Amino acid sequence: MAALSAYRCIECNGEATELYRDYQRGVLRISICKSCQKPVDKYIEYDPVIILINAILCKAQAYRHILFNTKINIHGKLCVFCLLCEAYIRWLELQDSSQNTDPDDLIRYAKEWDFYRMFGIASLEQTSFFIGIFITLWWMTPEMLQKKSDFILLLKALLLSTYGNLLLIPAVIWEHDYTPLCLAFIKMFVLVSNSQAIRVTLNLNRILPWFAIFSGLILENGVVFLFQKMGWDV
Repeated sequence: MAALSAYRCIECNGEATELYRDYQRGVLRISICKSCQKPVDKYIEYDPVIILINAILCKAQAYRHILFNTKINIHGKLCVFCLLCEAYIRWLELQDSSQNTDPDDLIRYAKEWDFYRMFGIASLEQTSFFIGIFITLWWMTPEMLQKKSDFILLLKALLLSTYGNLLLIPAVIWEHDYTPLCLAFIKMFVLVSNSQAIRVTLNLNRILPWFAIFSGLILENGVVFLFQKMGWDV
């Protein structure tokens, strides 16, 4: 019985049974891809900082290494932390628009509730964004999302690719006149990362991921419009 393919070549996305072979006594030999005749994953020899820099540069090879050839399991925690960052930014803007400085406990509790409300709204918006992406991809490429594991892998990739939202906090800490521009650049960077994550996970061209992201943004903005119609500050 043939060995199950557990890894992917970071160059051609071909399947591989192993990343390297251990000959003991510290001797390792990186496996060569049978399809492209290149090392299956050169990043296993790289420092994590180099891998992170390549991921920030949105290199497909770095994304394949992280998604297919590592056991990273921080996507849930990363998602929550990014949502907290987003909620904090919105809560801060809400407080800046309020001139009430009354130290009464009731006021403090109300402000705390505003933060939780912003976290809930940010969560709903991101959920609607992901739902829009999944619906579009399932409609356009149903063969790519046939199994539950396919949906889970894509969700993991999307959650990991939102790491750019962590830049929201330093953008606010180093507050200056260009903060709105910085936030716009961060949003664009996250969307580019999402696009690369979709492209790498499903092995698609460059156009379809952006079409899916555009659909997700439409659904997300629809949710924002609904909140505004309800009289909520978002």
